[in-house]
Amino acid sequence: MSARQAGTGVYAPRPGAAPLRRMVAAQAGLETRLLLRNGEQVLLTMIIPAVLLLLFSTVDVVDTGPGQRVDFLAPGAIALAVLATAFTGQAIGTGFDRRYGVLKRLGASPLPRAGLMAAKAAAVLATIVLQLVLLTAIALALGWSPRGGAGGALAVVLLVALGTAAFSGLGLLMAGTLRAEATLAAANLVFVLLLVAGGVIVPLEKFPDGARAVLEVLPVAALSDGLRGVLQDGGGMPWGEVGLLAGWAVLGLAAAARFFRWE
Repeated sequence: MSARQAGTGVYAPRPGAAPLRRMVAAQAGLETRLLLRNGEQVLLTMIIPAVLLLLFSTVDVVDTGPGQRVDFLAPGAIALAVLATAFTGQAIGTGFDRRYGVLKRLGASPLPRAGLMAAKAAAVLATIVLQLVLLTAIALALGWSPRGGAGGALAVVLLVALGTAAFSGLGLLMAGTLRAEATLAAANLVFVLLLVAGGVIVPLEKFPDGARAVLEVLPVAALSDGLRGVLQDGGGMPWGEVGLLAGWAVLGLAAAARFFRWE
């Protein structure tokens, strides 16, 4: 880096790292562009939730209860999108970054590890914002009538933020402890299982009582139920689901910080 000396026409070198916020912003922009250029990631994070929302809103193959089908499915599609980006996509991407030595090389750069994690989190949040815009537009076109008002919007932001933190912690824990190939297989398997049994498309009331009691404590079930409580039922802040997601977030992030291996 250099700076022009006033009146002399001579450039004086000023070596050193850029401010941390600029490094994090640059890395976050790079992570976001790489994610959006990756066809598999776009399929997982954007196309699958949108197609499922369209398909199950227009075809009567799952009993979603009284009311419009899209009113039940839109919150579930949002929860699925958060799961796909913050958990599955991040686990796979970070796992292969670790395998190919990208994380090791970034560790030798001026960007500290905390800054790298902050950049990854910012890229995930940027992608989720794009997903919310896309899914909301599709749902509104299908006749979705979200409830809750301004208080509901605040609840949705809090639920999505906590869900993102919880899934990010679990995704980084998987990426930092398993081999990349194992992470790829396990992350996709978890995604499919939670798509079917996480209350995203199929109501949890359809499962036996014993299984339902277990499924209800999963973070994706807490996120989809909390969003439905606000957007479909017009309820207030779903403190039970907020507390459950906060617990998963603390657990996942603490475990990732403790066991994540960079090489």
